[in-house]
Amino acid sequence: MKILSNGNFTAWFRILLWAAGIAIAVSSYFLLTGLAMFIGVVIGMLVLATGTYAERANLLHLKPFDNSYKKARESYRVEDDKQDEQG
Repeated sequence: MKILSNGNFTAWFRILLWAAGIAIAVSSYFLLTGLAMFIGVVIGMLVLATGTYAERANLLHLKPFDNSYKKARESYRVEDDKQDEQG
């Protein structure tokens, strides 16, 4: 059972994050009081936001959990000799 597929969360895991985030936030709001309620709702919203972020990335065919940023970062590096000539 894989969680990551092609640089993004799998569909079942995105739905699970979304549902778990709502469940945590709602149950914290109705079952807890004071600071514990606030912390529970915030954690639930963070889990929900992670699922929503992954779903939007999937719809736009982005890969947020991929290592391609390392290749992009290395492509912007300038060798020391070239940097001295420019500066």
